[in-house]
Amino acid sequence: MSTEIAAPSAAETAPVQTPVQKKVFLKTYGCQMNVYDSDRMSDALAKDGYISTDSVEDADLVLLNTCHIREKAAEKVYSELGRLRDMKKARAADGREMVIGVAGCVAQAEGAEIIRRSPAVDLVVGPQTYHRLPQFLERARAGERVIETEYAIEDKFEHLPMPDKARTRARGVTAFLTVQEGCDKFCTFCVVPYTRGSEVSRPVSQIEAEARRLVEAGVRELTLLGQNVNAWHGLGPDGTEWTLGHLLAHLSDIEGLARLRYTTSHPRDMDDALIAAHRDLPKLMPYLHLPVQSGSDRILKAMNRRHKAADYVALIARIRAVQPDLALSGDFIVGFPGETDEDFEDTLRLIETVGYAQSYSFKYSTRPGTPGADLTDQVPEDVKSERLERLQALLFSQQTAFQRACVGREIDLLIEKPGRLPGQVVGRSPWLQPVIVDAKTSQIGDIIRVRITAAGTNSLHAEVA
Repeated sequence: MSTEIAAPSAAETAPVQTPVQKKVFLKTYGCQMNVYDSDRMSDALAKDGYISTDSVEDADLVLLNTCHIREKAAEKVYSELGRLRDMKKARAADGREMVIGVAGCVAQAEGAEIIRRSPAVDLVVGPQTYHRLPQFLERARAGERVIETEYAIEDKFEHLPMPDKARTRARGVTAFLTVQEGCDKFCTFCVVPYTRGSEVSRPVSQIEAEARRLVEAGVRELTLLGQNVNAWHGLGPDGTEWTLGHLLAHLSDIEGLARLRYTTSHPRDMDDALIAAHRDLPKLMPYLHLPVQSGSDRILKAMNRRHKAADYVALIARIRAVQPDLALSGDFIVGFPGETDEDFEDTLRLIETVGYAQSYSFKYSTRPGTPGADLTDQVPEDVKSERLERLQALLFSQQTAFQRACVGREIDLLIEKPGRLPGQVVGRSPWLQPVIVDAKTSQIGDIIRVRITAAGTNSLHAEVA
């Protein structure tokens, strides 16, 4: 008995058409919160079928996540958009699409201006609406020039997908977690209240769920982020309003989480509970970024900082009393309108009194729309440059002294990634310095005991203790 087998149909023999995956190139400028936002945008786009690429030439979508703190940061974006315009034109000649989008704080501040100056841009989206990015892209691909910079009514964090475990693992063993956005302080030099809006705090339940998801994906160290992170006051599971010290204590109970950090803080929001957290929580690293900007009371008042230099010095003394091992980082602006030689000398005296392990210092640059932009007593550029050089020399000497003081100490080191040379890995010290040590890449994510053997300008070398 024979059996006839039917010949396959044309449809069955035709090759299966695999959908072409869209690729996104995402470039991040500025602060850690922009890094966090870029990761979350990438997660949202992954749900929409996009995969990340490190090659802008391969990208179907190019997104610039921008910073508006200083004038040069904004101009870098426009320069990059000029290069992308030419690339998009060449792609179009080959019949290939490239969508260009601008996100972040420059987008929020200069939405229509970006479209005017850079007609190749298809999409402008502010930091409060990036959870709607897939919808905006659909409109842009249909030919609409999209500008979305209105503050969203809904909570964007509720609409974002939870961090993807596989993508989180690929990003490493440390992660940022935004807990607070916006600022109500209105320093006269700063655009943040206008680009990020007023202070908003996420509830504890939302933060904890994201933290646990990250730890389950292999994250060992979390840095809590906010423009004014120590102003965080979120709803706790007990129905009361918590502050940052309480939140840190709660998160430190997560099994598998080894380290906690937070940034950036304002001196006026360092309350007793947060200071006590530096004493009581072993997982909270002895590192604090607490900007002062100037050591002159007159300039601090003009900046609307609402504290005096002596208040700041006394606050640092209180924190160091409970955490003597503290490494302090700060921000400084030189050449704020009206700054005299005596004002600048006051800043140098404050730095000498306090002592910094790390620092960030800049010449004042006018930001349109801020009160500082209307001040007439601008400091000449050459005076700013001379003052910045002197200030940075002092800060560099303090950083160098702190680095050298680490030599000979034994510390716990969180291994983060392979080093440049075979057999080397790089980790972070409790004080946030990169530390190079001979160890196996299989130890990434482990915390090992090492002895510091040498100090460089920005990094340390160590041996296993």
